[in-house]
Amino acid sequence: MTPIVHALLLLIQKHFLNYLLTNKLKNKRKNMFKVIKRMTSFVAMVAMLFAFTTETMAAKKSKTLKNTQKKGFVRCGVSQGLPGFSNADASGNWTGIDVDLCRAVAAAVLGDANKVKFTPLSAKERFTALTSGEIDILSRNTTWTLSRDADIGLTFVGVNFYDGQGFMVRKSSGITSTSQFKNGISACTNIGTTTELNMRDFFNSRGISYEPVAFEKADEVVAAYDSGRCDTYTTDKSGLAAQRTKMKNPDEHMVLPETISKEPLGPVVRQGDSVWEDIVRWSLNVMIEAEEYGITSSNADSMKTNDNPAIKRLVGAEGELGAAFGLDNDWSLRIIKQVGNYGESYKRNIADTGILPDRGPNQLWTKGGILYVPPAR
Repeated sequence: MTPIVHALLLLIQKHFLNYLLTNKLKNKRKNMFKVIKRMTSFVAMVAMLFAFTTETMAAKKSKTLKNTQKKGFVRCGVSQGLPGFSNADASGNWTGIDVDLCRAVAAAVLGDANKVKFTPLSAKERFTALTSGEIDILSRNTTWTLSRDADIGLTFVGVNFYDGQGFMVRKSSGITSTSQFKNGISACTNIGTTTELNMRDFFNSRGISYEPVAFEKADEVVAAYDSGRCDTYTTDKSGLAAQRTKMKNPDEHMVLPETISKEPLGPVVRQGDSVWEDIVRWSLNVMIEAEEYGITSSNADSMKTNDNPAIKRLVGAEGELGAAFGLDNDWSLRIIKQVGNYGESYKRNIADTGILPDRGPNQLWTKGGILYVPPAR
């Protein structure tokens, strides 16, 4: 029972006893009705407050968090191999900005960013794996759309990469713009993606007949295009840049300048667990805001004595932000120290690997980009 509810119950008790002690028998009937009305009002108020308090307390509990802490690892769905986003090396070590999101959650809730089980999924499998409970986070270069967010029991919790769909062609084709596409062009892409739908809209709106060559696995799409089975390869531009590195002769291919869609990519969770949703959302937000304030994996501890209250909150030196999720107050500090801020993640996974050295829209809002998150306070 909360202190507020307890205090109100004591008030009711006091009021009722006062009635018994102070009212004379001859006024009993006259006053009884008034007292009952007052008591009824108090009881109703207590009931409402009790219901509100119970609901609030229930909201603080997370079945997913409890199960994750019991298992000792975060279950994360990733791609089957997309350099810069989620890609495994020969030893099975996963890297990428999508991978780092799941590592951040593990640092927050388990204290160790390495406590993650990665499950590689095709575009077709990914949503079923999440809704069925096989994974608890889908961090797999997935586009946030209305139907996905509202129609299939999923919740997008943020954007970790702003992208757009494009086309890749062989330089030897002589094509330098999508305006040069002709009837009968063949296009390789993935099944079960917004890419497939955008491609259809693009060609149909321009009255261009085309031959779709679609596969479930990304590596199959790349192999088909690289072997000459199709004239162009279409997906998110970041994906084109990443997959180009896997081709036999990367320099023989180019990404055309046109962008045909908006593709905000971000992590996804199941609907119905608001606390887990908040944990994943704010794990991403902490990484972005830490970059904004210049907090890095190497200087995070020293920032505890900074004069800026916003910085102190991010490193756990001020406030009680962890309590909102049922976590300790160092949850965000662990994310920054063990995974780094967003800029550090982008640099080691995308810029330094030569995939996309220029951050473009994925630069901070203070530096000409559109990365902007709510304040941690």
